[in-house]
Amino acid sequence: MSLFKRMSQVFQQKANAALDKAEDPTQALDLSYQKMLENLQQVRRSIADVLTSQKRLEAQQATLSAQYDKLQGQARQALQQGQEDLARTALTRSTTVKSQIDQLTPQIEQLKTQEQSLEDTGQKLQAKLELFRSQKDTMKAQYTAAKASTSAMEGLTGLSENMTDVSMMIDRAQDKITGLQARAAAVGELADSGVLDNLAIGSAAQDDIEAQLKAGSHDSDVDYQLEAMKSQLGIGVGASSPSEAKGVSAGGSMIIRITGDSVYEVPTTVKPALDNLDEALDSAITREDQEAFSSSTDELIKLIHAMGKKLPDTDLRPSDLIVPSQDMTIEQAKKMLDEGPQGK
Repeated sequence: MSLFKRMSQVFQQKANAALDKAEDPTQALDLSYQKMLENLQQVRRSIADVLTSQKRLEAQQATLSAQYDKLQGQARQALQQGQEDLARTALTRSTTVKSQIDQLTPQIEQLKTQEQSLEDTGQKLQAKLELFRSQKDTMKAQYTAAKASTSAMEGLTGLSENMTDVSMMIDRAQDKITGLQARAAAVGELADSGVLDNLAIGSAAQDDIEAQLKAGSHDSDVDYQLEAMKSQLGIGVGASSPSEAKGVSAGGSMIIRITGDSVYEVPTTVKPALDNLDEALDSAITREDQEAFSSSTDELIKLIHAMGKKLPDTDLRPSDLIVPSQDMTIEQAKKMLDEGPQGK
């Protein structure tokens, strides 16, 4: 089936559905009755037209008959006067007129037959119209009663459009009342517990715990930037070897393995920055925020690369930490956590 044909069928289906919804049976019955009345009037007009034609032909036939009788009388009168040629002319003309009279006779009979047929049709249509009128009145009464009964039942059961709107408004009002009651109860509990008494207007009052956490995060971030800058400048704390110049301090170091990558030795001075990144990774896994997880992983690997020294494969010291690779997903990280850390 072609696309256009399918579209045409869909359009017809929707048009029929719209017409069925808009159609009023009482109006349709009245229209049908009006059409039948128009047909009956058309039949009556046709009868009048046929009868008019019949009367016209009958009048023409009467005129020709009078002319024929006149020509016959003139022919007899000419013979009486001895004018045989004139009598012949009159008889010739009368013969022509007689032929015309004979041609009109079957036409008149045919019109009479048509008239009788139309009259029979009109009578049948009149009887059918009377029957349809009684049926129409009965059907209209039945439709009106059924419609009124349906409307009453829909109003009683709440299925009508008006009752549906009322029910929806009642439900929305009930939801608002429930929400306000819950909010009032919550505010009352907060007021009773004294929590609301500690709330300050604007930004003057700060949570002391939150302030300490922010300060610790700020200090760790500063430490991380300081160590990274030292590494870039080749400055170490008491560095006496290439490994210490890379950022591994004499005060202690950690062995960190990047999953699927290499092993690095980093100074313990970066532990606060590692702890902050660890908290960020744990929060991203809990929230299943892949973007935050990837961003924190990228910062972690940059820190290890900047502050640590890559160890050779022959170094078999166990890893203190195993961190995710740069392309690791949250699902892979969860699986690694479930399996447990595997040190080198």
